Amino acid sequence: MRIVIDTNVLLSGLLWHGTPHALFDQVRAGMVELVMSPALMDEIERAIRYPKFAAILARTTRTPERILTELQALAEMVTAAPLPQPVCRDPDDDAVLACALAAHANWIVSGDDDLLALKAFQSIPIVTAALALQRIEAQR
Repeated sequence: MRIVIDTNVLLSGLLWHGTPHALFDQVRAGMVELVMSPALMDEIERAIRYPKFAAILARTTRTPERILTELQALAEMVTAAPLPQPVCRDPDDDAVLACALAAHANWIVSGDDDLLALKAFQSIPIVTAALALQRIEAQR
């Protein structure tokens, strides 16, 4: 299974416990393949450096650099051309869709209401982390 995880779910999985963390554990265990594009990696790099995450990172042994290195090691990188026309009101969301399309992803995992409202893009289901985790566990 190839999945694209949007930034909010990915950061939640990397920094906190809960369903997104359990989903990211499935990526680490090789149960699913995480696919990212340079645009998504750039968005993660910007977001992980926001001041609001500094206190969380300070309580752990993790740094933005270590997190980015882990993602680069775990994710397959694909080149994603921009969508020919905007789909979402937030251009960052279109980058998620473009990555999923280029990667031939099985799912897009998101917590973003704008993406979830689409339900699917080009036949790629857009699901919550909880639903993705249920589906992965059901395949065991």
